[in-house]
Amino acid sequence: MKHKFDSIPMADLVGQYHTIRKEIKKAVEEVLESGRFIMGPQVKALEEALSNYSKTEFAIGCNSGTDALQLALMALDVGPGDEVITTPFTFVATAEVIGILGAKPVFVDINPVTYNIDPQKIEKSITGKTKAIIPVHLYGQPADMDAINTIAEKHNLPVIEDACQAIGAKYKDRKVCSLGTMACLSFFPSKNLGAYGDGGMVMTSDPELEKKVRIIANHGQDKRYHHGMLGINSRLDTLQAAILMVRLQHLDEWSEARMDRAALYSELLGKMDIITPVIAETCTHVFHQYSIRVKKRDDLKTYLQAAGIATAIHYPIPLHLQPAFRHYGKGEGSLPVAESIANEVLSLPMYPELEEEKIHYITAKILEFLKQ
Repeated sequence: MKHKFDSIPMADLVGQYHTIRKEIKKAVEEVLESGRFIMGPQVKALEEALSNYSKTEFAIGCNSGTDALQLALMALDVGPGDEVITTPFTFVATAEVIGILGAKPVFVDINPVTYNIDPQKIEKSITGKTKAIIPVHLYGQPADMDAINTIAEKHNLPVIEDACQAIGAKYKDRKVCSLGTMACLSFFPSKNLGAYGDGGMVMTSDPELEKKVRIIANHGQDKRYHHGMLGINSRLDTLQAAILMVRLQHLDEWSEARMDRAALYSELLGKMDIITPVIAETCTHVFHQYSIRVKKRDDLKTYLQAAGIATAIHYPIPLHLQPAFRHYGKGEGSLPVAESIANEVLSLPMYPELEEEKIHYITAKILEFLKQ
């Protein structure tokens, strides 16, 4: 096939910005003119908008998705000697915050179809030290929350949804962030709802947890210069909140565009020797990533790179095999599904503005590689 495109990126943040530039500039200018750069009214407005959007009672803005996870755990008093069950097939932040608080991440293998944590394997990992379960809605598809919540309720455990990749996705007609005890969002720029810097949010419908998260996120203050507990400095700044308010208005439209592009990818790749994403019957999938599984993954990545097509591997090394987590006791071969998928998974370009002709070009190049 003739080389049509100089390069196709994984995401096009600049291109997307140009579609909403006037709205963004107006929102930013309002903040600059107000001088209220920390905890300005746009932060509260975004919290209310996202709690309404996700059907939770409360939303608390913070500095990042990583901080959101840490704040949720701190609000549950997770600390040394505790254990928190999660998946090994996710970005490091999910497990990192568990270890930072002195607790032990307990990794449970994943479902071979959805790549989310396998509920059937959770219960045997629960001990008297287990303090919480953190399922991740990987790549934009919700985990099997009914099964997870049933186990959690049986053992009286809170569930923290790591929804950082899945805002707007639904599980049985309920949006993520409303499916557990608490939920966490990331507004990293490349996320489906991304800021122009870092940002995050904790969601809950529990008023006691909401109050506690707010206090912890503001240096442990319940009122000015009164610190009832140890906290951290984790506030969503007003400029990012203003930008996110604009972008939230476009989120559903962008999610639909991602789904359309994913459907085209799957149609074109479906007849090849490739495993395309499977959407669970109970879910909608908002495709933060469109990730295939393929033999000779690294060779394909190199081949596409030579054709100007960006790809990424989410994630090449499961967390239980990372040097930072090896001392928790899970060695190679202990979580075979995650280890197998990590060797084959490859994410293709995915963003709402991705033109159909580029998807045709990408898939033709993949077929060209497979025919070698």
